[in-house]
This record gives sequence, C-alpha cells and structure tokens, in this order.
Amino acid sequence: MTNPPQGHRLTTVTRAAFLAAPLCMLAYGAIRLGDPDHGPGPVWTAGHIALLAGVSLFAVVFPALRRMTGPTTRAARLSASAASLLGLAGTLAVVVQAVVDLVVGFRAADRPGMERLFEEVQSHPGVVPAVYTVGPVLFYAGLVWLLVQLAVQRRVSPWRPVMVVLGTATTAVSLDLLPLGALFFAAALFPPARAAARPLDTPLPLRSAGAARQRTP
Repeated sequence: MTNPPQGHRLTTVTRAAFLAAPLCMLAYGAIRLGDPDHGPGPVWTAGHIALLAGVSLFAVVFPALRRMTGPTTRAARLSASAASLLGLAGTLAVVVQAVVDLVVGFRAADRPGMERLFEEVQSHPGVVPAVYTVGPVLFYAGLVWLLVQLAVQRRVSPWRPVMVVLGTATTAVSLDLLPLGALFFAAALFPPARAAARPLDTPLPLRSAGAARQRTP
C-alpha cells in the first residue's frame, strides 16, 4: 500500500513543475516591466525570486522529458540523456545568474553600486561564459533537443519545439518581451505534462509493435 501514494506524489510534483515553470517566468517578466530602473529594491528581489523558482523547476522538467522518450533504441536513449544533461547544465547556469542578481540587489544601495558589483563578479575568469553567455544557451539547446526528439518519436506534436524556439527568439530580441516568451514556453510545455506526469514505473505507450516488445513487464 506504500507504492501508490509515492507514485501519486511524483505525478503531482511533475505536473506542477510543467505548469509552474513557465508561469514563474511569466511572473518575472511582468514584474520586470514594473521596474524600469532595474535597480535594487523589493521589485527587483520579487522578480528574481520568481525567475529562480521557475528555472529551478526545470530540474524536474528535464528528467521528465527524458523519461517521455520511453524504452527505445540505445542511440535514442543516449541522445535523450545527453540532451537532459545539457539542459540541466544550462539550468544550473541560469540559477547561478539569478542568485548573483539577488545577492547584488541585496548588497547594493543603488544601480551604480549594482553595476560595480556585477563587474567585480564578472571579472573572475570563466564566469562570463559559464554563467552569462554559453551556459544559459545550453538550457535552451537541451530543451529544444528533447522536444525535437519527442516530436520525431511522435510523442508530442511537432509545433511544440517550434514554440520553444519562438519563445527563445522573442526573449533574445528584448527582455521586455519576456512575458510573451513565457507564453510560448507555456504552450510548448503544458500539453506534454499529462504524459510526463506518469509515475516512473508506468511505461509510456509506444507507436509500433516491435517497439512494444521492448517494454519491461
């Protein structure tokens, strides 16, 4: 009688992560629009707490997407695992960036003070590529990779990775468009939540009889 409750908790947590991650990003984008000076204070702090929460939830989303690939060829499993690890590495980079922003916001008295602290942090070797340039790109690359693989396997609709690309491009154009980008992410992530929320020991249905024979009893 202990296994069903455990599976139910996993289902609830996974579904909540798929729903809450883009909503937290949407909250961050909306709060950011209310802080034109982008300076220290409660608005800056609230926005970055929302960002930190949303990005951290992808630590649940990426493994769930990997599980959605199901039992398949060894190459496909390796591909899904590589994409998940790539996305988790990018998640860590964005989490570190959000934490730095929060700490700087707490320590600085004004925007010039924040700029000085940011320069101090970024002056350390490797910080800029790891946390601000290359690292965050891994997040988007891993997410698109996984969704493309799932679309090829016909487990999600092909427009879902397109939604992620559109969300990424929208955010890249201007951070003021973050709320719109978050809506694209929500469109991409919400539908697969029903499949990703299955307990770990529940095999996903496969498309062919040959693939079905690979399922474990």
